[in-house]
Amino acid sequence: MLIYVTNRNLCKDDFLNRIACLASGKPHAIILREKDLSPEDYQALAEKVKVICDSAGVQLIINKYIMVAKNLGISSVHVSLEDFKKYRDALQSISKVVVSVHSAKEAQEACNSGASALIAGHIYETDCKKGLAPRGLDFFREVCNSVSIPVFGIGGITQNRVKEVTEAGANGVCIMSEAMTYLSPSSLSSRILSFTLEDSCYTVTDCYYNKHGGK
Repeated sequence: MLIYVTNRNLCKDDFLNRIACLASGKPHAIILREKDLSPEDYQALAEKVKVICDSAGVQLIINKYIMVAKNLGISSVHVSLEDFKKYRDALQSISKVVVSVHSAKEAQEACNSGASALIAGHIYETDCKKGLAPRGLDFFREVCNSVSIPVFGIGGITQNRVKEVTEAGANGVCIMSEAMTYLSPSSLSSRILSFTLEDSCYTVTDCYYNKHGGK
């Protein structure tokens, strides 16, 4: 499965047009990251991105701003482990909570506390984490083996790395830099999804049941 993560500062063309092109490729979801925006500016942008995602039938995941998700009626959020613990009460009404983790211990804590899915990284060297050593595939494999909920890899993942991340145990991958810079964004999903093991139309909840052999 494929999740795109936005970063408009990397985008050299029209940001909303790029989102529309990416969404047309039917990824599993798009995380609107844009964490440098104020809550008000973030919500204004999220409203526009929601229209695009709804039109394409793609799940929009709100990053960090829980109230924005509630205001816009969006059921999925992505938060840090710190915020997951800090805003436990506020997250009770959110149906899908994706948590970022950086170790197997953190993964187990998030899983035991009710996270719907995890994003683990960063796996490879990436400009977004300049000066920080990548954690590598062994780290990622340990995280995947430590929990029973879906795990998505992030950090320096490009088309030619999707297969090895998936083979390490990923339910899917998160891609930011390539999504924001690839010259043909509408065709990126088909290229990447050819390497993944899961159908891109699953929701996080569907993925959870699939991993458990349930519904």
